[in-house]
Amino acid sequence: LKMSWIWFYLLLHLLMSAFLCHSIKAPTSSSQQSFKTNLFNFYHSLILADGKETTIHLLKDIPKRYYFVLEEGRALAPFTVTVTPCDVPIEWSILVHKASASFLGKAARGDHGTQEVSKSHKAPSMVSTIFNYKGNSVETYMGMSSHSALYLLEFLSTERDTHITVYLTTDTTSGHLYPELPMDPRIDVIGIGHTTVTLTWKHSPSVLQHRENIQYCLLVNEKHNYKSLCAAETAIRSSGMKLPPALALSLSPYLLEPQQVMILSNSELSIIHKASSGEVRQICMGTKNTYTVPSLSPNTQYYFDIFVVNLLTNASAAYTGTFARTLEEPEPKVTELKDGKVIQVVLDGKHQKFYSLQYQARHKKIQFTFQLCRGQVRVHITKNGKTVASENIAGLRYFSLKGKPLDTYLVQLRSAEESNSSVKVQVSPHFHKPLFPLLPESLKIKSFSKLRTCSSVTIAWLGTQEESKYCVYKKRIEEDQVWTELQSTDRCSGPESRHKSEKVLCKYFYDLNLQRAVTTETIKGLDAGTLYLFDVYLFGPSGIPIRYHSKVVKTRKKC
Repeated sequence: LKMSWIWFYLLLHLLMSAFLCHSIKAPTSSSQQSFKTNLFNFYHSLILADGKETTIHLLKDIPKRYYFVLEEGRALAPFTVTVTPCDVPIEWSILVHKASASFLGKAARGDHGTQEVSKSHKAPSMVSTIFNYKGNSVETYMGMSSHSALYLLEFLSTERDTHITVYLTTDTTSGHLYPELPMDPRIDVIGIGHTTVTLTWKHSPSVLQHRENIQYCLLVNEKHNYKSLCAAETAIRSSGMKLPPALALSLSPYLLEPQQVMILSNSELSIIHKASSGEVRQICMGTKNTYTVPSLSPNTQYYFDIFVVNLLTNASAAYTGTFARTLEEPEPKVTELKDGKVIQVVLDGKHQKFYSLQYQARHKKIQFTFQLCRGQVRVHITKNGKTVASENIAGLRYFSLKGKPLDTYLVQLRSAEESNSSVKVQVSPHFHKPLFPLLPESLKIKSFSKLRTCSSVTIAWLGTQEESKYCVYKKRIEEDQVWTELQSTDRCSGPESRHKSEKVLCKYFYDLNLQRAVTTETIKGLDAGTLYLFDVYLFGPSGIPIRYHSKVVKTRKKC
């Protein structure tokens, strides 16, 4: 190492001496000015580490330079330089100062972008450009020098600030930092479903040689393919998702951020980066080279990238990305609605599937009735293909619609939350007697704190102008049961689902003046300092009950 530095400084000294002598002997010319500039570039550059991947940050329109030295020790000195753009296309070049004109070099994997390579140089200026490249693909230059030489790498971004990674090695015998790609690095799509896509790819030679240290990882998104793993990392960060310090697809769980969801099953690591602009799914599947991507959306185009990752160095190589569109979801099964008949529908909240009901009108006026039993439900009604109603429903909801006989109505229902929901649906000609009772302005039950005692509570609820039957039920509960009882209540269930011991009383009342249509009831015989759940059921002429919102009241502990 000391000999390398001694040789390097000696070379710089000789270059400077030659430059000074040349400038004294002859007047300034364009060639001399060019040489002076190149020499200045060498002095204002950074050393590029050998055998290590270096991350370089580039500012827009400001070139950045690194140098390295090849010593005179072997007949031919091989080296490789691999540059990985992590965002926008960049320009980079390799310049050499050497005493000999004999130089051999070639570019590997130069199938993207534009490049120029000089295979033989006889440059009188001593400083010459041996390689140019512009693009955003991962590019590797392989060279071999027959004499000692000083090399300069120059990088430039003309679009915006960005960063790249550069890997230089002069030791081609100790293996590869980057995993190797097969001769055919394409990803094949061998199966497409409504929510799945099956992929296969040829094994990396690195997997076959070092199976325990190599794994395949898949990136799935709806925007475009990525040419490198650091390009994917940059895109995810710019979309507003937070990432760990590195996007290593061998992530440990403790590196995850709140915006990430990790799923570990069957030896597979799946991480979902969520943002308002979409999600990027990241799946590592070990050394399997066939994988079925699950839980995709129907009729959606996805882009798939496979990376082979070295778990020891975190270096990766990208297969040629592909894309596929999932199949359209089949038309949902449609259930026919009949006049006056009530059906109850349970909706899957996890998969957000629509449930469809169809009705052909026999009259000009019809009325749809929806009674929400559990959860939240979205209702969408069309008449002959045109939307006539669309909203989330709560409690009991009526839609009175006008049209023509033989008009076709389609009702689509789905859960408005991730848990399952349930709703009762009925349709009938508008002039039919309503199936559900006339409802008061509010279905809330009120309790009076000042009237509470150690053994009784007083509750009140609103009635209607129609004489109806009201039944009161009570249930003793614990503190930790309150939330569960209120959330899991089936608001469509009637008193038949209650234990006989929970029944308190039934009564009839009404008042033509809605201002006075209020009734109160004092429930006695309760235990001190105890929580009770109270329910009121309203029965109309048809006998179908409507359940008021449950009320939790605690008796006084001391009196």
